[in-house]
Amino acid sequence: MMRRALPSANRRMIGPFVKFDHFGPEELDADRGFDIRPRPHTGLATVTYLVDGEITHRDNFGRVHTIRPGEVNWMTAGSGIAHSERAPTEFRASGSNLLGIQAWIALPSRHEDVAADFAHYSSPEIPRICADGVEFTLIAGAAEGLTSPVKVFSETIFAEIVLTGGAQYQVKPEHSDRAIYVVAGEVGVVGQSGTFGEAALIVLTPGVEVVLQPPAFHAARLMLIGGEPLANGPQDLISSPPRAKGSIE
Repeated sequence: MMRRALPSANRRMIGPFVKFDHFGPEELDADRGFDIRPRPHTGLATVTYLVDGEITHRDNFGRVHTIRPGEVNWMTAGSGIAHSERAPTEFRASGSNLLGIQAWIALPSRHEDVAADFAHYSSPEIPRICADGVEFTLIAGAAEGLTSPVKVFSETIFAEIVLTGGAQYQVKPEHSDRAIYVVAGEVGVVGQSGTFGEAALIVLTPGVEVVLQPPAFHAARLMLIGGEPLANGPQDLISSPPRAKGSIE
């Protein structure tokens, strides 16, 4: 099961993020696995983050690397690369679970033709903090006093936020474009009525600080994405998404 939050009818990009895919949660039977066959890319980067399962990356430069939960794959397509992503043979034979995120990030015009590259980051390399019912994992960028080792080409924030029931997380206004994607559970904004459920993309108004909180006794898994919009990236179809589509003002 694949869900695509970006691009949408109301929003083409968030910061440098031009595509955002959520795959799973899914139980894959024996002889059936995640299977994206070789295809080419140019002028962008892809970042993959897994919560459950395993996926093996292969590309035309001979790189082969399996990503596991809590790890990050960053592929810079730049001047051109072809790659595939498939379940490892042993997972395909026995069956497995799968849950993860793959985002596509536009490169600034001056970097669109850089040499293609691939980097893998193990779970211990990715900075995390846990406190007061909040687990914050910084996939890319800088936030909460942490800096991710993942190399980015423009101002970027990409993080996973896991909240236990009733815990709160304050989203600071340090990035001009920000959005919250609900991977699992539901979350509300303190001071506003209602909640946002699974697969909702909540676009945050620039400069506004919001506090997120799931209902009591219910956990939520969220992704924070954003950064500085790129002049050479796709433009929003409308200047400001209506609140009914999930924006927070």
